[in-house]
Amino acid sequence: MLPHEADPGGSWEEDLSGGETEVSECFRMPPVDRETKDNLIRKYGGYISTLKHEFSKKKKKGKLPKEARQILFDWWNLHYNWPYPTEADKVALAESTGLDQRQINNWFINQRKRHWKPSESVQFNLMDSVCGPIVIND
Repeated sequence: MLPHEADPGGSWEEDLSGGETEVSECFRMPPVDRETKDNLIRKYGGYISTLKHEFSKKKKKGKLPKEARQILFDWWNLHYNWPYPTEADKVALAESTGLDQRQINNWFINQRKRHWKPSESVQFNLMDSVCGPIVIND
């Protein structure tokens, strides 16, 4: 019965909240709905269990293959003073490692954050290119 319909035996709210009725009984499905549920479970149960299994898996923190990491480290060591690969470098690295460019980009971002501190000369050169040369007059 809907809330706006007349209920001669009392209000629908009293039926849900009052008396000896437990809350769990209020939410039990009628037999017709249970039959529908059973049919759906029979029909789609395999899909449901597969989905449950997929959602329950913890996302694996993936490490890149050893060979790919070695290629990236080799490039890193050759270009340590300025470890920012060009787009052409990224394409070549992707081809030689079998990784996609997103993985290449992320590896370099993480590597620079964790292991690179630009030398003073690189910092000064960068400042010169942005701000112009710094001249100190005594």
